Amino acid sequence: MARAVDIGGHRAGAQRALAVGMTATLCLCMLGLALGAGNAAATTVAAPVAATGDAPRQANFKREQASADAVSLAQWVLASNNNRSLSFMIIDKKEAKAFVFDGDGQLDGATAVLLGEAVGDDSVPGIGSRKLSTIRVHERTTPAGRFVAAIDRNVSGKDILWIDYGNAVSLHRVVTSDAKERRAQRLASATSSDNRISYGCVNVPEKFFDKVVIPAFKKTNGIVYILPETRPIGAVFAAYDAAVRKARVAAAGQ
Repeated sequence: MARAVDIGGHRAGAQRALAVGMTATLCLCMLGLALGAGNAAATTVAAPVAATGDAPRQANFKREQASADAVSLAQWVLASNNNRSLSFMIIDKKEAKAFVFDGDGQLDGATAVLLGEAVGDDSVPGIGSRKLSTIRVHERTTPAGRFVAAIDRNVSGKDILWIDYGNAVSLHRVVTSDAKERRAQRLASATSSDNRISYGCVNVPEKFFDKVVIPAFKKTNGIVYILPETRPIGAVFAAYDAAVRKARVAAAGQ
């Protein structure tokens, strides 16, 4: 039996497994991008852009507060067209926050998220076929990486966004059936320190799922990028790491 999506239901057997992994990208060069965090002072971070004569596309966070890692990754996604012009989402586990963009990098919305109870960037092998009752606390991780995502329904008929089908990791409306877990309150709190509660799935507010996630991903697949929390970004996103290295070499040669 497949692992349940948090405590809400099992993955739909007819849905094909979703591809995971980074693709090779265009040859990249360096551009210094001023990365702001809300109204905070901007920080200059070296980020790669496509080596063409056209002005590179840039992610528009619309003054939404974001970490330097999230902004830098978003700019690389657009510069390299790693999202293949599809809608994409960046989940920053350290900040417990998700950003949804259209294919051109315009922010559709951002929200706090609930994540796997355990810190870690990999799913335990075979966890997608296990019952929830057998999953120990230290195994309840939300994996990092690049995932091709699609809207589907669980066995209860509720919409979910499959992130990692093989490991039964999805993004869905916040589960509030167990009042002791206080999931709604955790989402609404001002800190990210209490946002670790799930078995590995990503929980978002119901309104955000309905108004932002479904419109962005319903008609076509999209890409979900989950930032690591125990390893450097480059250890998870190899193409991003290669682009940053090229950017540094180019900068050193100027």
